[in-house]
Amino acid sequence: MMRFLTPAVLAVALLAAPARALDLTAMTESERAAFRAEVRAYLLDNPEIIMEAVGLLEQRQAMAEAAADTALIADNADALFDDGHSWVGGNPDGDITLVEFMDYRCGFCRKAAPEVEALLKSDGNIRLIVKEFPILGEASLVSSQFALATKEVAGDAAYAQVHEALIAFKGDVDEVALRRLANGLGLDADAIMAQMDSPDIRRILKENHDLAKRLNISGTPTFVLEDEMLRGYLPADQMAQIVEQKRARR
Repeated sequence: MMRFLTPAVLAVALLAAPARALDLTAMTESERAAFRAEVRAYLLDNPEIIMEAVGLLEQRQAMAEAAADTALIADNADALFDDGHSWVGGNPDGDITLVEFMDYRCGFCRKAAPEVEALLKSDGNIRLIVKEFPILGEASLVSSQFALATKEVAGDAAYAQVHEALIAFKGDVDEVALRRLANGLGLDADAIMAQMDSPDIRRILKENHDLAKRLNISGTPTFVLEDEMLRGYLPADQMAQIVEQKRARR
């Protein structure tokens, strides 16, 4: 005669599966049918158990994904934090490093831009690294080429100006618009345009795309905050909380 599990024991058994799954093959057909009926009745009486199990599964998956991200960041630390070509803003000597993979035509990157700026200003001890990651078509690619060419031709300060202008730019990205932008900032438009499709620019963009692929980054904005991946838009206050948590753990 089969001995039925109490609801409490049954709940534990369900939450522990599949690690210690019940062996239904050892039961007779009638015992299996009775057991299934008992399980169904219990779950109908206690549907919160299902949500508890789902929540536990999601928590375990999130922890596994976070651990995998941390390992990927460690494996690619040099390319992320010291590639020799990415623009560095904020406090270059800051104790926390924030890396942003961004696309100038990405709506959420534009939404994130003032949040990142607010974080840098309110904290004062964060180093920002920008990774040009154009993934939304030709206009995105041309914008990144123009920004990187500006950095090579005119330096970091000019790049920062162009970066800010391109994030806010709403028109068509064509040669006329880019020349007007460069001239408005007092930059040498001819020199920048001539550099946009240079081997160095193509190499930088390929390295950024290859790095993103290794990190399983497929969307923008994506942030790497020290050893943690933050996928998508986050307001400044949430990023600030994560920064403080990381400082507290040191």
